[in-house]
Amino acid sequence: MERAAETSRQWTFLTNHARVLIQIYRDPGIRVRDIATRCLLTERAVQRIISDLEEAGYLSHERRGRTNHYHVIDGQLRHPADAGPTIAELLSALLTPPPGTA
Repeated sequence: MERAAETSRQWTFLTNHARVLIQIYRDPGIRVRDIATRCLLTERAVQRIISDLEEAGYLSHERRGRTNHYHVIDGQLRHPADAGPTIAELLSALLTPPPGTA
């Protein structure tokens, strides 16, 4: 019975932080509202995630009039087990269609 409960647990490949970062990488001028819609999150959750990403040094923003323009800061992932590709390389790999599909 325990085995059935284990296999029915839901999990996702990407974290919400990764999803938000991907949306910002795709469109640096994206609004929080649009990120929330695309990631199926609340605007408040997206704001917290953006704050986390800025505190960790993965993201910065600059105010342009009434909107923010974001900048993904390239560098190494912070967990030792993730050493290797940079953030930009990882995001590019995630967003590049496999050969023969484009």
